[in-house]
Amino acid sequence: MTDLIYLRDALLRTFTAKVTVVDEDAHRIELDATAFYVQGGGQPHDTGVISWDDASARVTSVTKQGEVVWHTLDGPLPEPGIVVVGSIDWDRRYSLMRTHSAMHVLGGVVYQRYGVLCTGNNMDPLKARMDLEFDPLPDGFAAELTEAVNAEIAADRRIDVSFLPRDVALADEDLIRTKVNMIPESVREIRVVDIVGLDKQADGGTHVGSTGEIGEFIITKTESKGKGNKRIRFELR
Repeated sequence: MTDLIYLRDALLRTFTAKVTVVDEDAHRIELDATAFYVQGGGQPHDTGVISWDDASARVTSVTKQGEVVWHTLDGPLPEPGIVVVGSIDWDRRYSLMRTHSAMHVLGGVVYQRYGVLCTGNNMDPLKARMDLEFDPLPDGFAAELTEAVNAEIAADRRIDVSFLPRDVALADEDLIRTKVNMIPESVREIRVVDIVGLDKQADGGTHVGSTGEIGEFIITKTESKGKGNKRIRFELR
């Protein structure tokens, strides 16, 4: 099992960990702990560098298989048992944190105003798309939503992270803010991200400390992706 440090501390930029397994064929390593975000939930994996002794290698992919996290490296591989230092590409990670928090503000505003659920999402640094269960979009939706989201950003709402037992979290219907509950049965403790006073839901991603860190929210496009499914694309500045 790999200890996922980022679930508890999204601001950690460097960390130490022990190499537990080396997969030479796939050019990847397993660590006993990691602060590199694992690909999933619409958020891309982190990139960065793992270094040891007088060597280092770029982290090009971070994936999870069961309870194990694999770090694919572009460069030499350390030996099992070695203690390494992981350094995250912070500018990229922080941009993704801002983007992910913006998606929660967007989803919170839409849910409170329209009672509409998210049906899918994906993000890159400072831009993202969210699919919503609208048919059709209300008149003036983009302008109204842009104003409302930026008002919540300007309110500088605190963003808190906590953990709840699975049965307690799933008993609260508002904590699962997607059309389908995608939390694996194996997850017995649910991580909850709370934009205080706006939005509270189960989530495993990394976030900024308050909405004021997000920046300006701009809708770049709205699209129809079929009956009852509309896509919102946005960027941050």
